Amino acid sequence: MIGFLHHTAAAARREIGRIADLRMYRVLLFYLPLVAFGFFALFFSKGVARNIPIAVVDNDRTALSRKLIEMIDAAPTPYVAYSAQSMSEGERLMREGAIMAIVLIPADFEKKVLGNVPAPLEAYITGTNITVNGLLSKDIQTVVTTFSAGVQLQLFTARGMSEEEAMAQILPVRFDRHILFNPYINYGYYLAPSFMPMMLLILTVMVSVFAIGTELKYGTAREWLQCGGDSMAAALTGKLLPVTAILVLQAFVMLFILIGIVGVPLNGSFVVMAIGTLCFLLGYQALAVLIVALMANMRLALSLGGGYSVLAFTFSGLTFPVMAMWTPMRWLSRCFPFTYYTDLFIDQMLRGAPVAYSLPDLGYMSLFAVLPMLVLPRLRKVCTDSNYWGRA
Repeated sequence: MIGFLHHTAAAARREIGRIADLRMYRVLLFYLPLVAFGFFALFFSKGVARNIPIAVVDNDRTALSRKLIEMIDAAPTPYVAYSAQSMSEGERLMREGAIMAIVLIPADFEKKVLGNVPAPLEAYITGTNITVNGLLSKDIQTVVTTFSAGVQLQLFTARGMSEEEAMAQILPVRFDRHILFNPYINYGYYLAPSFMPMMLLILTVMVSVFAIGTELKYGTAREWLQCGGDSMAAALTGKLLPVTAILVLQAFVMLFILIGIVGVPLNGSFVVMAIGTLCFLLGYQALAVLIVALMANMRLALSLGGGYSVLAFTFSGLTFPVMAMWTPMRWLSRCFPFTYYTDLFIDQMLRGAPVAYSLPDLGYMSLFAVLPMLVLPRLRKVCTDSNYWGRA
């Protein structure tokens, strides 16, 4: 055991020297993470989408239609940026990308409303952005419902009804909605906790593949193995130890940005979150070792590792729920540590779930860490056989 630790320390010291010597190593470990985290911190600093431009075509031009326009403009999401003269002008603005929705008020709007006749109000909302579509639909529908209820209330009270009786006629069934974990529909709560760990996992895979791949590319693999006392396990542990330490520091910087700057709430256990983050990093480092050992080629390993890393977002369930996926796709989603880390993050940061709920996610992520043990013989072979060296 003492010998193993001694050889691991020797390999770790050698790796620290390589980090200092290789410029690309420093770029992957220090510069890119800082730029990426800083970018996302600024990008999601606003958090909530507001003032999305829309156009209104008012064919009625009455006091009642102007009041409705004012109410739409006062809603959180829509901003009445254009008062279009016709639908053709509104369509042109939408095709140009200047607006995201068109609201059409018919010519006889006030007359029908005051005459207690149904007055259809049309809204055309772009479907190219699902989030914008949902926000605008919700706010415009809320405004129209409130406006309609206000008009009906005035009509009923003018006929001698009390406000309580009028409200019972207008809203016989009241719908009371409670958004539990992201009540402000904050982008920072939703996208920042996915994009930033996504960048971290991509960099983890890339830098881990680079660390081993350069030994093969430059033909120094045998020297690396000898530095580890001819023990593949000690050499690999020593190589990855400095990298893991730096990645863990980056992960804590990421969590600080998410909690302290973006404002993502911490409703659960930070200890569980920290342990899960470590398992997340170790899992993707293990996958990087597996890929580079099998490919024995840094360029191919970087390509395969990058493709695998990017697919993690698709199968994480953040945009399309895992429970709604085709069954084989649900199974495939379990091949990505990011899927479990996403569940862990939502449970501990947003939901404040009991620790026991997160133990399966921790266990599954930990399983990925044993993958290097399966390829140690293969890795030894490529490190000792010069036929695998010097490849791009």
